[in-house]
Amino acid sequence: MTEPRIIVALDYPDAKNALALTARLDPKLCKMKVGQELYTAAGPQLIENINKSGFSIFLDLKYHDIPNTVAAACAAATRLGVWMLNVHALGGRAMMSAAREAIAQGGKRPKLIAVTLLTSMGAADLADVGIGGNPQDAVLGLARLAQACGMDGVVCSPQEAAALRKQCGKDFTLVTPGIRPAEAAQDDQQRFATPRQAIADGADYLVIGRPITRASDPLAALRRISEEIAK
Repeated sequence: MTEPRIIVALDYPDAKNALALTARLDPKLCKMKVGQELYTAAGPQLIENINKSGFSIFLDLKYHDIPNTVAAACAAATRLGVWMLNVHALGGRAMMSAAREAIAQGGKRPKLIAVTLLTSMGAADLADVGIGGNPQDAVLGLARLAQACGMDGVVCSPQEAAALRKQCGKDFTLVTPGIRPAEAAQDDQQRFATPRQAIADGADYLVIGRPITRASDPLAALRRISEEIAK
């Protein structure tokens, strides 16, 4: 069976709503992403419950701190049995290298990826925080650094996927949020693409939230998107 390439973003404020959605979906068709709001509210117990339901989990906490602190956090996440976790590439070489070493000391090693730039950020936002140039150049530079530090891949917008696939090779994992089916609203994403376009451009996994989680029939929405990218 083909591995699911859709990661459903469980952007809920509590475990009750998150688990209600997972009960309506199929682990053969998707993985799950637990982000900062939900993890802060529900903690490790939620990770255990989702794992018991058969879903692989992307723990999306974007660790960004001094190397020792990030290494300890990554080791703790590894013990939770998550499939993938991430750090912020802007944390630098020492931090990413420490994270990579920390997950290698546990049991089954999760994928470790780096966030390049948030998909909500455009050129004006970069200028506000003192980063010159355009988002695409910043993403390419951060991805090169992440790969040099032993990251398994990066989070990037679909608009950078083709360039990153060419630059980093076929074995470097590309995880793309900002995915919107053609009929869905753009919401707060500035750098987005349709599922078919993102896959064609080289994305390995697609993070999709509201088009599935707010659908009247989430499983039907998931199946439609799965069929679209399978083509």
